[in-house]
Parts: sequence; C-alpha cells; structure tokens
Amino acid sequence: MENTRSLLLFFIDGLGIGTRGQHNPFDGLSGAEPLAIFQNEKSNIPFDGLLAPTDARLGVEGRPQSASGQTTILTGVNAPAAIGYHKQGFPNQPLLNIIRKHSIFLQLKRAGIERIQFANTYTRRFFEARPRWISATTAAVEAAGVRFNVLEDLIAGRAIYQDFTNAMLIERGQQVELRTPEQAGKVLADIVTANQFTLYEYFITDKIGHAQDLDAACRVLRMLASFIRVTLSRVDLEEITVVLTSDHGNIEDLSSRNHTLNEVPTIVWGANHNRVASAIKSLADITPAIVNVLTSNVVYTSR
Repeated sequence: MENTRSLLLFFIDGLGIGTRGQHNPFDGLSGAEPLAIFQNEKSNIPFDGLLAPTDARLGVEGRPQSASGQTTILTGVNAPAAIGYHKQGFPNQPLLNIIRKHSIFLQLKRAGIERIQFANTYTRRFFEARPRWISATTAAVEAAGVRFNVLEDLIAGRAIYQDFTNAMLIERGQQVELRTPEQAGKVLADIVTANQFTLYEYFITDKIGHAQDLDAACRVLRMLASFIRVTLSRVDLEEITVVLTSDHGNIEDLSSRNHTLNEVPTIVWGANHNRVASAIKSLADITPAIVNVLTSNVVYTSR
C-alpha cells in the first residue's frame, strides 16, 4: 500500500455493451481492444483492466440520453430520476442546477484536490460567440472555476482536441499539426501524470452511431482503441487509476439510429482498480467512487 492521488476519467459518448452480429462494428474488428466487449462473454482486457458493466437507464423509463447521462456521471446525482425523464442533447436549467451544485470538479476542489484538468481544447470561437446551449462537461468545469484549454495549449502539447487527431481542426482552417493516436496518447499521458484528476471526453462515437456508418465506425474505433492503449502504456499504473466509461449505448448497434438500452462498459485500470470497479453499478456511482479514491489516504496498487 502506498499513497497516490492521480486519476484519469476517460469519457466516450455512445458506447454500450452489445451483442455479436453484423450490426456491431466490434464483431470481427481487429485492433479494437479494450473497447471490443460483448454481452455474455468474458472480456480479456489488456493492462489488467477490470470491467464493471454499468446501468445507464437509472430506473427511468425510456432510452438513456446524453444530457442526463453525462450530468449523472459528472455529479453522482441520478439526473433522470431527479427531473423525471432522460434528457437528450444539452443540459436544461434543472440539469445545470444539479451540475453547478455537484460538479465532480467542484467536489474535488472543495476536498483539497488542487491539480485538476479538463484535457480537451476549446477554440477561441467558443468564447467569442458563446453558444446558447453548453455541454454538461463545460458546465461542470465552469462550476469549479477550472481553466479551459485553448489552441495555444494544444500546440504546446498541454491539451487534446475532442478529435484527438486534430483532423477536424485542420478542416476548419486551424493551423495545427495532425496527430497520430500514438502522439495523442503521449500528450494525454503527460497531462495525466502532471495532475491529480484529469477528464478527457470523446463524442465522435455517438455521432457515428446516429449516422449508422459502419466504415467510419471501424476506422474511428481502431484509432480510438490505439489512443487508449498508448495512453495506458505511458502512465504508471502502479500510481495512477484510469476509469473509462460512457453515458449510453449507440455505436455498438448500427441497425438503429437510436441510443440503445444496453449497459455501458466502465473499465478500470491501475491503482485501486479493484476498489473502484467494485463500487460502480450505475452511472450515479462514478463520481462518488472517484472522489472517494482521490480523497482517501490509502491506495492499493494494481499488483
């Protein structure tokens, strides 16, 4: 046992645990580990990761949605139960109220966790013409007064774009270099190592699921899986905990444009992985598990 206070929360939008078949891009897809997880099958997760199948429905009728699911992940509050339904898209005022009171960033800051980082990059356009609707993550970061990364941080190797390759930024005319998954994984690992809590979010998977684009799904999932594996290989899993999760299913079933009712995979690696994985049964358990492990004086290493 030794002391450590460092954790990465890796959020992937629209990733569920599906069944095998032509509807599932993971079935037969090489290089998709650790994301290729199937119902009723034992998962061989690299880097000694533990799978905690996680309930995204949260006792509320209907299909899980992004705004309420992400609010739940980032606060520990069962947001669909609190407002009475699953809310799609961006958080409405009741969800924003929950986030501003219970944001994981705010909880950690109040507990004395000082080195907190949202690894994603924002463009200047966001601040110059702020959109009417903001994401749950943006609201959670703002609630704690945590600094937002901008393109200068990305160029300096201190941040990652939501498209970790930067291809979307380049298409929009931004003067940044294309990154391979391996290069992006090194940058993220460095960010994680320098901080006590890091959040990275990726939501292209959800867009592809809605588009039902098999070719894009296979291409993106291979790159995403490689990005994750490189990140894991470059952090000290004796000292750092990595938690990967999602808000609802989608890309694992391209037969429909809708979100699925499937459980989502929460995968935990590194220090405290047994303790964290055993504590997570639903999306509402993620923030409490993270806050608990980062504010505890006792840590169990990965071995």
